[in-house]
Amino acid sequence: MKKLYPAEDTTLFVPAGESPPMALRDHLRPWHALMIVVLLVGIGVSLSRAGTVTGETAVRALVSGLFGLVIFQFTVGNAWAYAVEYRNTGGAWTDLPFLVPFVAAGLAGVAVWARTGSLGAGAWATFWVFVFAAAVVAVGAWFVAGYWETA
Repeated sequence: MKKLYPAEDTTLFVPAGESPPMALRDHLRPWHALMIVVLLVGIGVSLSRAGTVTGETAVRALVSGLFGLVIFQFTVGNAWAYAVEYRNTGGAWTDLPFLVPFVAAGLAGVAVWARTGSLGAGAWATFWVFVFAAAVVAVGAWFVAGYWETA
């Protein structure tokens, strides 16, 4: 008798040895490869700073790499969500209101990094300037759109 296991839809059964319609290899995207690279870079940087590799430094490197991956996903995910939402509301990615937060954040990050010499401080400034500039642009666009609707 063939073993059966449920596919994603519980009404379908796939014979053992055959791939279900929602196999993992069908869901891997370039984004996943980028996340693995970020994780490995985080682990590698942490291990290189540790000098000697012990069990404790390996665990700390793994935690550091995972933390870096979470920060990367949060930051890139928010920027991508901002871009997608702007596009979905009819804007173009070349519009000045869309580009202002990116330019302001980039300039602020470079300025903080140049002044302090800390890449972390530059990244922190970049993130928060982007958040505040995007909020200002969003509120400004909301007011302008409101005035256009009443005119």
